[in-house]
Amino acid sequence: MTGTVNTEDKNNRGENRSGAGLRIRRVFTSSDVHPYAELEWERRDVVMTNWRDGTVNFEQRGVEFPAAWSMNAAQIVTTKYFRGTVGAPEREWSLKHLVDRVVGVYTATGRSHGYFATDEDAEIFDHELKYALVHQLFSFNSPVWFNVGTGSAQQVSACFILAVDDTMESILDWYKEEGVIFKGGSGAGVNLSRIRSSRELLSSGGTASGPVSFMRGADASAGTIKSGGATRRAAKMVVLDVDHPDIEEFVRAKAHEEHKIRALRDAGFDVDLGGADLISVQYQNANNSVRVSDAFMRAVGTGSDFGLTSRLTGEVVATVDAGGLFRTMARAAWECADPGIQYDGTINDWHTSPAAGRISASNPCSEYVHLDNSSCNLASVNLMKLLKGDGAFDVERFERLVELVVTAMDISIAFADFPTEKIGATTRAFRQLGVGYANLGALLMATGHAYDSDGGRSVAASITSLMTATAYRRSAELAEAVGPYDGYSSNAVAHKRVMRKHVAANKALRTVGALERPIHRAATRAWRECLAAGERSGWRNAQASLLAPTGTIGFMMDCDTTGIEPDFSLVKFKKLVGGGSMQIVNQGVPRALRNLGYRDDQVEAIVDHIAEQGHVVGAPGLKAEHYPVFDCAMGRRSIAPMGHVTMMAAVQPFLSGAVSKTVNVPEDATVEDFEHLYFQGWKLGLKALAVYRDNCKVGQPLSVGRAEGKTEQGPSSRAEEDRARGPVRRRLPKRRPSQTVSFSLGGAEGYITAGSYPDDGLGEVFLKLGKQGSTLAGVMDAFSIAISIALQYGVPLETYVQKFTNMRFEPAGMTDDPEIRMAQSVVDYVFRRLALDHLPYEQRAALGVLSTDERAAQVAGEDASQVATQVESYAQSAPPAGSGAKDVPARTVHDSTELMELKQGFVADAPLCVDCGTKMLPAGSCYACEGCGSTSGCS
Repeated sequence: MTGTVNTEDKNNRGENRSGAGLRIRRVFTSSDVHPYAELEWERRDVVMTNWRDGTVNFEQRGVEFPAAWSMNAAQIVTTKYFRGTVGAPEREWSLKHLVDRVVGVYTATGRSHGYFATDEDAEIFDHELKYALVHQLFSFNSPVWFNVGTGSAQQVSACFILAVDDTMESILDWYKEEGVIFKGGSGAGVNLSRIRSSRELLSSGGTASGPVSFMRGADASAGTIKSGGATRRAAKMVVLDVDHPDIEEFVRAKAHEEHKIRALRDAGFDVDLGGADLISVQYQNANNSVRVSDAFMRAVGTGSDFGLTSRLTGEVVATVDAGGLFRTMARAAWECADPGIQYDGTINDWHTSPAAGRISASNPCSEYVHLDNSSCNLASVNLMKLLKGDGAFDVERFERLVELVVTAMDISIAFADFPTEKIGATTRAFRQLGVGYANLGALLMATGHAYDSDGGRSVAASITSLMTATAYRRSAELAEAVGPYDGYSSNAVAHKRVMRKHVAANKALRTVGALERPIHRAATRAWRECLAAGERSGWRNAQASLLAPTGTIGFMMDCDTTGIEPDFSLVKFKKLVGGGSMQIVNQGVPRALRNLGYRDDQVEAIVDHIAEQGHVVGAPGLKAEHYPVFDCAMGRRSIAPMGHVTMMAAVQPFLSGAVSKTVNVPEDATVEDFEHLYFQGWKLGLKALAVYRDNCKVGQPLSVGRAEGKTEQGPSSRAEEDRARGPVRRRLPKRRPSQTVSFSLGGAEGYITAGSYPDDGLGEVFLKLGKQGSTLAGVMDAFSIAISIALQYGVPLETYVQKFTNMRFEPAGMTDDPEIRMAQSVVDYVFRRLALDHLPYEQRAALGVLSTDERAAQVAGEDASQVATQVESYAQSAPPAGSGAKDVPARTVHDSTELMELKQGFVADAPLCVDCGTKMLPAGSCYACEGCGSTSGCS
């Protein structure tokens, strides 16, 4: 694709000199074949089931997709993006309908607004865009697919930034504006630092409430809209400047609520994700971030004091130890993952439009950072589609694809609707775009680059530099064809300065290997042409690029990795056309092995090992120096936290916006580790950083309770009669009834054999876990004997249930027991299971251990005790303990996260999808569901 008027230059690209519109040449298509005709299409049935209860969530049969598209991609597009009532004639049933609906609006708008030199150029644009979409070369963000070409508002932006002033009218407008944005399927961020602190006075003489108090109302509003929304959960970001007098209250707000969640859980309340009692917990619908200044970070480094300033007068009203406040931030994040951190100095140093105001906030995932009351529409390129068969990166097609995408994104601003007049005015005046990419992690692995390596960072930086240079070069060409952005004239000096900063960063980039050298050369040329074109015509867009999470659209493009993320795991759960599923090793693995020089027979042996174990450690014939190439975000060989930070730092100088990414750290990470990562993020020039410690939040474990205040009603069994007489051991007879339960927990297989007295009561428990003769097996045997003897001496089972449920250690997580979906440890599971099998409803209810049906009855407001008698024991016929687990069927998995847990025997700390029940995948700074495409706020 080119940006010419009537002539083309020696690079076959040309320049726009007459302002008569763009000339477009074909790159992906040919004039005699429609892009749809190049693909094989097939009809499929999409039936989405919630595996937790077997209910059918969605059904549409006979949908049409390219044969090359995965079933997962087809399901997500059908359920999320097809418009019209299911079963009605107007319901979309083919990907062609969806793409025609969207691209038709883009092409028609481009024609009417003078973007194309001729009708032929418009037709070529139409075909090129359709080709790129149906071949999964890129995707627009979700609101485009939701809204464009429908009867609803044509909202195309996923990211919004609002503004709140220190007036009640402005605060109430904030609540309303957020609600409208959430209803449209997007997210919003806001900085509350203009609101006066709780230390300051109102004009009436009273004391102000402070911004944290107003966060409660906004949080409740977001939670309500999330519950009723049809497209996605609400996503919001709340930012407070580090010099605000209420900063410590803000920093501790969510950590305090996390303590509340734990107390409620321990008291037996339902605080699972979506639980009935979680609504009483505040601030759970927002990501919180502290906006730190360079002055504050320098004070942290030197151990100096730092002043907190009045919102009304700007005077210092309190002085704090900077290092102490920084540690408070780190400790709160260590406890509950909030707050994140945004580096104000770096953000505003790269601001192209400072005459219009400072950048004070971000969108919920922190990749869009620009003016208040503005928006940004996103699109992401699938990098693996640009990797050629010989292992080289297709530089030419990448440049042309970025030009195509940027042209389309800019056209969308001409027809887009916006939630408020202020946002519409700012966006039309500054035309912020956010082109990015997905599948970087897959690309690096496939080409034999370790994610945490100089080579991997060099490849990523080169691609990012070329992407942004190409985007801004096209922006300058658009400015020549249809004019620069309205705010350019007052910001021309600043915009040019930022462009030169990008160029300087590109000049400082040092390539390492053969793959990125031609990419970097192309980037150098593109930046040179970008500056020349900008000097002549300015730029059409104040912002061009960022790196978004690409949650749902990443699945739509069949990407192995989202955004800038590394591979999550080496094995993947794949749905099959026609039903069923299978596990596969990611296709990038054999490609990487061949690029590293391994023979086909060696590749086959290594892949077989990965399929069995889920990791490369001990793979036959694999050299130890190649292990890092296959390091993933989670698992046996996971990337070190600083490896994620340095990758972010490598690409940040080549982005207009920021990087959406959460740095995961292990559960045993310290507060000092958080301090180190946050400080290094500032030194390395990041714009934003969020750090998440595994298992720091209460998200999924089932509610448990304590039998507090329970009064004895007299002996109800032979065991209680024995206790009344004193500690006398009551041995089991030689022949006694027993049942064996097989279970799987966090990838570990085990058995519970429970023996009972013939007349009444549990009398012994035997636990099988681990190989015969192992330390674990010996410990479990000793534990079983101790419990059994105590039971025979009359210690009530409910005492053990009270003591051992909620005990937390590995293995933990998902089980194959439909009555106990999550357990925090083996003993937690065992005593929940024993309670369900051997205790009456009243005792279990007091302990917080209920069956699935009983919980459902509670939620429905019914008498749960009426279904208690219908609960059948989950005990099944199983091989006796000690016979080995090889005859036990493998645990059923429902997505790639559970598959990784099963293979590697540990638990990924991710929530379950509230729509379909599968365990979600990390995507940027939030989560995305591989099963149905739902996200926790990302596009």
